[in-house]
Formats: sequence, C-alpha cells, structure tokens
Amino acid sequence: MFRRLKAWLFARPEPSGADREVEEELPGPVEVTHTLDLHGFFPEQVAEVMDEFLENAVRIGIEEVRIVHGKGKSVLRGRVWEILEGDARVRAFRQAPPERGGWGATIAWLTPDR
Repeated sequence: MFRRLKAWLFARPEPSGADREVEEELPGPVEVTHTLDLHGFFPEQVAEVMDEFLENAVRIGIEEVRIVHGKGKSVLRGRVWEILEGDARVRAFRQAPPERGGWGATIAWLTPDR
C-alpha cells in the first residue's frame, strides 16, 4: 500500500490496468519538492508519509518545507504539528504566511544532513 502512496506523494502517475499488479518498485528517480500536500490522506497515514517526505528532504538538502494540511477542522494540522514537535530533523515550524497557505499549511525548517 505504501508504494502506491509514495507514488502519489511524488506526483507520479499511477500505473493502469495490469501494470498495477506487476509493478513492485518505483522505476528510476522520483522528484522530491519542498511541498507535501496531505489532502486525501487520513490522519493515521500522515506519520508514515511525513517521515518519508522529511527523510528525502533532509537527504537532498532541502532546509525549508511546506506541508499543506488544509483548513477544515484542523485534525490533520494537529497531527502534523504533533509529528513535527517530536522529530529531531525539524529545527522549527509555524503556520504558513497568508501568501503560502495561511492556517491551511505549515512551514518547517529542517536540520541539514551532516
């Protein structure tokens, strides 16, 4: 299941038809950007998705990321903030400014990989 989430997370088109059954690994490199959009994920999936996202961001040297969790009832935002508070890779985080999503997104600053 996580392989499909990982593929969706990195905006790779989902395979169609029989390819879905056969494909085990992602072919070639996937693009990691500074933004993670959690729309469509359930709160119980957020920890695994964020861990993979933060790991890749730190590994390739991205020091500032934006996590879009939406405005809604703030359930995802609460889960995101809980995860960020306990993650040693995160130096600081705060609500995004209005032009970057406002209270529907969080900006986090990461500790560079040494």
